[in-house]
Amino acid sequence: MTPVLELDTVTFRRDGNQILHGISLTVRPGERWALLGPNGAGKSTLLGFCGAVTFPSSGTVHVLGEQMGKVELARLRRSIGHVNPRHPLRYPLTVREVVLTGLTATIDTPMRWTPTADDLARADAMIDTIGLAAKAAGTWPTLSQGERGRTLIARALIAEPRLLLFDEPATGLDLAAREQLLHTLDRLADSPVASILVTHHLEELPTSTTHALLIADGRTVAAGPAREVITTETVSAAFDHPVEVRYDRGRWSARAHTEPLAALR
Repeated sequence: MTPVLELDTVTFRRDGNQILHGISLTVRPGERWALLGPNGAGKSTLLGFCGAVTFPSSGTVHVLGEQMGKVELARLRRSIGHVNPRHPLRYPLTVREVVLTGLTATIDTPMRWTPTADDLARADAMIDTIGLAAKAAGTWPTLSQGERGRTLIARALIAEPRLLLFDEPATGLDLAAREQLLHTLDRLADSPVASILVTHHLEELPTSTTHALLIADGRTVAAGPAREVITTETVSAAFDHPVEVRYDRGRWSARAHTEPLAALR
């Protein structure tokens, strides 16, 4: 099975500073990866490689079977769905209109573009999938942060991507909105689409998470199946702080540990 994404010992330097140090990652169809690490670990830079936005300083990046630097990036990006809670929409589009912009890969509705009947049907199907059918005509400014997040998931899905990227999708959500968002992500578990979700909170991982990559200071701490990787030892090492990791009914949580970090290793 051809991987959806392959990062081979990638590094990245900016203004003379080494941000990433030889990180490798392979994502296959249907896998749901979590990218975990503290602030400043290099998660956003790594996600830029995955989205065919940023080039590494060294190493190679293959996205959807194509090597970055040897392929038209705009074509690659059409098969990548990016869910960013900081979506810079400036106009009061409806939920349906926002979802339709996933077909045009634009922030706003393009001038002189009219969706077909099939486009509208697909948009409504996606809106129903995320549980916002009753809000389809609601405008962006009237939506809660959680409703906006779920709308952006539908926007990403309508283009039928092969790779989904979630950049801290639970940012700014209250408890109920976060759980609704995670439920929406879990409803996609049977899809062959691969995904990568960036966060630094274990509580924000959906139950459908299959694999995890933990990084700290631009280096890999652990990578592999989620149950094997997200542990007290690895999370404490990544965050350089003693925490106790718990797993219950498909969800992870972490709490501060009173023992010194060395005692948890």
